Parts: sequence; structure tokens; C-alpha cells
Amino acid sequence: MNLHQFRFVYEAARRNLNLTETAKALHTSQPGISKAIMELEEELGVDIFVRHGKRLKRVTEPGQQVLQSIDIILRELGNLRRIGDEYAMQDAGTLSIATTHTQARYVLPEPVAALRKKFPKVSVSLHQGTPEQVAQMVLDETADIGLATESLSDFPDLVTLPCYEWQHVVVMPATHPLTQVPRLTLEQLAAEPLISYHPSFTGRKRIDQAFAQRGLTPNVVLEAIDADVIKTYTRLGLGIGLVAEMAVKDDPMMSTPGSELVWRPVGHLFGPNMARLAFKRGAYLRQFVLSFAELISDRLTRALIMQAMQSHHKQQGDGDYGL
Repeated sequence: MNLHQFRFVYEAARRNLNLTETAKALHTSQPGISKAIMELEEELGVDIFVRHGKRLKRVTEPGQQVLQSIDIILRELGNLRRIGDEYAMQDAGTLSIATTHTQARYVLPEPVAALRKKFPKVSVSLHQGTPEQVAQMVLDETADIGLATESLSDFPDLVTLPCYEWQHVVVMPATHPLTQVPRLTLEQLAAEPLISYHPSFTGRKRIDQAFAQRGLTPNVVLEAIDADVIKTYTRLGLGIGLVAEMAVKDDPMMSTPGSELVWRPVGHLFGPNMARLAFKRGAYLRQFVLSFAELISDRLTRALIMQAMQSHHKQQGDGDYGL
């Protein structure tokens, strides 16, 4: 048996048993892949796949265990390469970060700048997507690290750690009557046209759940993934906006006297949100990856991250690993 056979089997499973797509992904021929898989099955003495003619139909029960072992082998092979890279170039390389627009725009600029100052030979690659896409990019090793609020803790093959807590705020024109209300209610917000995030982003599920629990139907007139877009349409009078507090705290257009827009905290209505950092379970983390995690949040230390990475149990909550 050899690594080529392992890669062929692993990629075939990833490509939904489509050998044509597997061959394209691995830049080889379909007959070559079929032959290598059958040779591995013959050597192991078990069928990894159930076939219908020349097509793979499903993974067998022993095949499931074979795939688990192959996954570990290929992961450790990647770790060996990263260890070699780490010690060949202690302070150089590329840090790949998968995150959402909100995190990339409002949270990461300062940590990225600090990392570049500390490791000037390290380049940074930002990949933006939905929280589910962020998780998948970390699992696929397209990214070394993921940062998002939703979904990351739903993937058992990710080690996720709480990073920082945040709340939603209401953004509205300075002349809006609700600016005079000291503590806003859900009923008051439900009576207004609302501009908020797409349901997959930035704690929107919490907003919907809060209204539903009160038996209210919010009048959402526009959805976006970008807080700047929400603020723009709020400024134009389309409605009042619901955004993450990171999007307004350092906005010079909202913190000076005479600003067109003002904001009010509404954490008492929708509760706190937790942004989480994610790594692929079992991955080897280079020194600058660990340093970057420490720069993002003072909750995270190198020792804490390594303790979490070495655990064989799925994280159950924020109380794990001493948090």
C-alpha cells in the first residue's frame, strides 16, 4: 500500500464517489484511480466501496474504518510537512484566515497589523464567506484558522474556542423619535421597518428568535451581509438598522456631534453573542498562527490552545479548557 492509494480513496470519498471529479482534482486518469483503489482493497482483504458496474455506490462498513485511518495518516503527513516548514523558516510563511465580512472589516485589521509587525516575513491571506464556508475552509486546510460567530462549534472535527463577546446595536437617524427612548423594547422595534443581516450572518438567528418568542413579526425590509451597507440604507431613510457593535464603536461618522446616524445598544433584547476561533482538530499549528490567536483575544493563550488541540473530546462549551 502507498500514499497514492490513500489519496485516491480519500478524495473519492470527498467527491461523493464520483471518480471523474476525483481524477480531475488529482490531475490523473479515472482508470488509474480505479485500479489503485482495487489494489488497495485486494491488499487489505476488504471492499472499501460497494460498486454497481464500474461506478462506486457507497462506502462499506469496513471502508468507513479504512477512511478514518487514511484521514489520520494524511493529516499527520501534512503535519510533518508543516513541522519541516516551521523549522526551516521559523518566522516566514503564509497565514491563511477564513472569516466573515464583519470580522474581516472590523475585528481583524489591528491583529493582522500587529502580526505583520512581529513577523514581517509572514504574509496574510484572507478568505471571506458564510460561517459554514469558514468552517469548511478550515476543515479542507484552505485556512489555518477560522473566526466567526455562528456554526463553528457545530463541526466535531474543529477545535473551537471562545474569543470575545459582543452585542447588537440599533442604528438610526439622529432625528428618529426612538433616539429619545432610554431603553428600547422589541415591540417598538417590531413597529419599525428594519434593515438587518442575512439570516446566516452575525447573530441574526438570535434576533429572529427574540421576536418569535415574544410572538412578534419584525418588518425586515432589507437584508445584507455588510454592516456598512446596512448603515448606508439607514442613512437614506429606508428603516432602522440592526448591526454588530463592532461596526459602530470606532466609526468616526457616528461618534462626533452632529452625526447623521446614532446607535443604541440592544443586548438586553437579543442577548450576548460569542465569536469563536477554530482550528482543524489534530492540525500542527505554526508559531505565528498561535501568536495571531493571542493577538485576537486576551482570553486565548498558547498553552490553552495547545491543551484544546491535544484533547480527544469534542468541546462542549465555553467552560472547557479553563475558560
